[in-house]
Amino acid sequence: MEILLKEEGTKGSATAKEIDKSIGRMTYSIAGKELIIIDSTHVEPEYNGKGVGKKMLYKIVEMAREKNIKIIPLCPFAASMFRKSEEIRDVLKS
Repeated sequence: MEILLKEEGTKGSATAKEIDKSIGRMTYSIAGKELIIIDSTHVEPEYNGKGVGKKMLYKIVEMAREKNIKIIPLCPFAASMFRKSEEIRDVLKS
C-alpha cells in the first residue's frame, strides 16, 4: 500500500493506493502556515479494519512534524485516533 500526499490551494489529501486503485482518502484544509484541519476520512468497505485510515493519518502526522504545523481533527475517525494514540499528540492543536 502506498500513501500519496497532495496539496492544492487551501486543500490537501492523503490517498491510499494499492496496485493503481484508490482504496482510501483523508482530506484536510490548510488553515494557515501552522495549522491544518482534517475534514474527512473514507476507506473502501472491503478495506475496513485493515489499517488504511491509520496509515493515511500517520502520513499526514509525519508531514505535520516536518513542516512544524499543528492539526485539528474535525473528522470523527481522526479525532478518535488522536484520543487513542498518545504518540501522535505532539501535532495536536491544543
